[in-house]
Amino acid sequence: MRLLIVDDAPEVVESVQLDFMLMWPGTEVLSAGDGQTALDLVRRELVDLVMLDIGLPEMDGFEVLQRIRDVSSVPVVMLTARDATDEKIRGLQLGADDYVTKPFNHLELIERVRAVLRRVEFTRSGGPTVRFQDFAMDFERQEVRIAGNLIHLTPTEYNVLHYLVSHRGVVQGHETLLKHVWGPEYRDEVEYLRVYVRRLREKLGDDPERPRYIATVRGYGYCFDPPKSVVVT
Repeated sequence: MRLLIVDDAPEVVESVQLDFMLMWPGTEVLSAGDGQTALDLVRRELVDLVMLDIGLPEMDGFEVLQRIRDVSSVPVVMLTARDATDEKIRGLQLGADDYVTKPFNHLELIERVRAVLRRVEFTRSGGPTVRFQDFAMDFERQEVRIAGNLIHLTPTEYNVLHYLVSHRGVVQGHETLLKHVWGPEYRDEVEYLRVYVRRLREKLGDDPERPRYIATVRGYGYCFDPPKSVVVT
């Protein structure tokens, strides 16, 4: 695995490097102390995951994340001393895959990185193409198109939609979706799910009041519930 740590505190970088050296042998760790250096590395180097601090000099982690998402769907774990719910939600809305608060438990940090990378691996599974009206999801290529236009999704966004489409017409409870997409340790993180469904609807052009794709079952979960003219090839 190739990991990029973006943090202006050398002691945090050293601590994370040591964690992976001891608990994930073979990991190559790159580091950046500011946002611009991080963006240059993301564009230039092939990295499997970015750990991104919010409190960076000049360009904060939210802006860095937004710029990363303009050019890459690489998984991003936000690493920050802040524990405000609104900032956590903001990071997820901008495309973060997870959020770890400092001071963090080192074993928990490793497990969360493993969970994020498991979700990336899940997107590589093949399968059929599902079509109806102007929607098409090609499981083999991991592509989603609306009216022929490619919709750019992060790995986690793709996985949420993949699970719903794979179980089309069947309501999936919050806990079920969280367990299968994020992992059993995330089964209480309902806000993660709400944020990602909101992001999916925005990208798909889906009106939550009159959904064409993702229907909400209030207090329970979500359902990919298209018209009956679904074609699977």
